[in-house]
Amino acid sequence: MYIQLALDRMTVDKAIKITKEVNCYIDWIEVGTSLIKEFGIKSIYTIKNVFPDKPLVADIKTIDNVKYECELCFEAGADIITVMGVAPLVTIETCLNEAAKRKRNIMIDLLNVNETTLRKLIEYKDAIFCAHLSKDEQELSVSKAEHSFDRFNILEDRTLAIAGGISIDSIEKIKPFNPLIIIVGSAITQAADKVKAARELKQSILFMED
Repeated sequence: MYIQLALDRMTVDKAIKITKEVNCYIDWIEVGTSLIKEFGIKSIYTIKNVFPDKPLVADIKTIDNVKYECELCFEAGADIITVMGVAPLVTIETCLNEAAKRKRNIMIDLLNVNETTLRKLIEYKDAIFCAHLSKDEQELSVSKAEHSFDRFNILEDRTLAIAGGISIDSIEKIKPFNPLIIIVGSAITQAADKVKAARELKQSILFMED
């Protein structure tokens, strides 16, 4: 199980500083949506240059014009880009093709995807699937958050990532879903002691896998 560190709502310099601090405890780096929106595609290039050996996810949440956006992100150094599962299937297929040409991959963000669409998306066996509890759901719908991942059980034979408010206190709840990747943001980036937070999360994962 890998930890993907989500870098959002900060400067590029701060993102690099935090990643350096916790580098030995995280496995993948995510250049978050807000960071890319504020600082552009150059943020992907800059962070990848500092951490060339870490898989980098560009969380662009693309939904249209994907051939162009794939080219921008992959040329900037992204190993994986995110595409919204609610996008037209041709959009997702284009992302997969563009990634395959470069021996890269895509992560399909399942935010707000209904069951009918989910069953269609399962056919894309090479993709990574991200069960995603949105920021608004985390903040405004606590009761819904407690059960939001249950419907993704049908993805048990696919590569699964889980995102959305994951912390040392909630990580045990995601164990039954057997994700390959857990995406952690503020539990590390906003912690008073970021190294301690990252270390404890890593230790908790290792304990779960024993």
